[in-house]
Parts: sequence; structure tokens; C-alpha cells
Amino acid sequence: FLYQYTEEEARKLGVVGWVKNTSQGTVTGQVQGPEDKVNAMKSWLSKVGSPSSRIDRTNFSNEKEIPKLDFSGFSTRY
Repeated sequence: FLYQYTEEEARKLGVVGWVKNTSQGTVTGQVQGPEDKVNAMKSWLSKVGSPSSRIDRTNFSNEKEIPKLDFSGFSTRY
């Protein structure tokens, strides 16, 4: 998973949060921002992703409205 593409897309869309690889070979993360922009990021993660990624399935959970953003940018966690 080439995170530079995910970070670039998040910045382009104006969402904040993080992504990280799991030991199961999947990717987890958190995205925050205006609903339309979060939906655009979810669509990109589901259909496009980084050039070398293979997307078999996406699962979005714990979706809720928040009073303020918890992150100031978008980063990769290791």
C-alpha cells in the first residue's frame, strides 16, 4: 500500500486522519471531515486506491457526526 497516494488524495479532498497496515495484510485508518468529502475519500479507497493496491473488500464502521476534528492533517502510522 503506497501511502503517499492516500495522503495526497486526503489532502486534495481536505480530509484529516490516518492509515496503517495491519499484520493481517489489511489497511485500517480513520478519516474525518465534511460528510461529502469523507464520502469522496471512501469512494476513492473502495474503487481506486494506490496504483499497486488490490482492493478485495472495504468495510467502513463507527461512522458518526463529531463536534470537531481530532486531527490537523493526514498521516501514515507504523
